[in-house]
Amino acid sequence: MSRLTGLSARMMVDQYKRVVTNMGYAFFEKGNYNLNIIGVRNESGDASKFDDFLKVFYKIDGEWVVDVYPATTEPGPSILRRPLKSVRHKGTAILKPDQYRSVYQIGTHGGKRKYTALVQRGGPVEVIRDNDRDSQADIEGNPIEKGMFGINIHRHWGSDEREYTGGVSAGCQVFQSSVDFYEFMDTCNKSADTWGNGFTYTLLDEIDVKKHGLEYDIV
Repeated sequence: MSRLTGLSARMMVDQYKRVVTNMGYAFFEKGNYNLNIIGVRNESGDASKFDDFLKVFYKIDGEWVVDVYPATTEPGPSILRRPLKSVRHKGTAILKPDQYRSVYQIGTHGGKRKYTALVQRGGPVEVIRDNDRDSQADIEGNPIEKGMFGINIHRHWGSDEREYTGGVSAGCQVFQSSVDFYEFMDTCNKSADTWGNGFTYTLLDEIDVKKHGLEYDIV
């Protein structure tokens, strides 16, 4: 995780606020720990690496802070090639870029090994169904489905040095580092103390960030 404060944070806030508001989305500025959780999906389309970012914009004591975490916003290649049994007829879910207002809550993620994460409980999301069974996350030309799919924001169980995604995601947004993830969850808990247990997640494509960011390269 890298943390920006001071002028660097304010510059990035101004740039991302421009992007988000230009796209018709909300950007939260009131009070402390009022989180803007923004994922940026790398335009390469390479689902095998943690080459996306999850950025969190918020204030502490009235001053802007930006936390930047490496992550993946796409399902891993092994899941793309072999979708989960329950959706094998439809294809693997890829979260569609959009703003999902108050969709996420602090709750329990996982099967046998459960832990606290941000989970999709507050409303539906839209996913793109990729069913061509290759290793590439194909966004264009595939059907879109809206619903409650358990597209959560969580960690993986491997080493923090893990470079390749493999099967860590079946559509969820997954941190590369567990240390980063637990720092993120600590921030979410502090936010919930003031703003309640509801979190908005905004997923952007890198190409849209560049387009709406005007002269700035802000990814």
